[in-house]
Amino acid sequence: MTTAGPQAPFSVTLRNGRTVTIRPLDAGDNQALIALGAALPENDWLHAENDLRSPEMIARLINARSAEHWRQLVAVAPDGTIIAYASARQLPGRSSHVADIQLIVDESWRRCGLGTVMAREIVAQARALGAAKVIVDMVEEQLAGDAIFTRLGFQHEGRLVNHIRDRQGQPHNLLVLAYHVE
Repeated sequence: MTTAGPQAPFSVTLRNGRTVTIRPLDAGDNQALIALGAALPENDWLHAENDLRSPEMIARLINARSAEHWRQLVAVAPDGTIIAYASARQLPGRSSHVADIQLIVDESWRRCGLGTVMAREIVAQARALGAAKVIVDMVEEQLAGDAIFTRLGFQHEGRLVNHIRDRQGQPHNLLVLAYHVE
């Protein structure tokens, strides 16, 4: 995967013909992020690390937007609605060469290329942080996410059995995928 290309903000036309703007998270994005979280299907929240429905969590994300070890992006529809969120966070200490990324896409904007665009751009942001390795983890059932990152050159590095519990307490296997930036 090449990480060269557009750097946010930029606009892109997706496979379905719709155009979106990819840009950094902004101080005024609180309500729009909460709306993104509220619109996601309940199943998405069974495994999510950050609950975008929580005003407290959104406030933490907004406050961290200027952190030197963290990059956060959103995709914005023409009507101003935030339809995707991605972040890259450089790990501390002996793993400071590694960035951990996450990606959330509104259900009605899936399967049109937005996830791939956001994934590419957040990897580029991780590289700008100085990451030599980028990792993403997800529950094994997230087949679409696995497909996106595998197409971008990520390799499966591990499968942790019953490693996480969903919000209902049920255990799930966690996949760890990695991309080595060289």
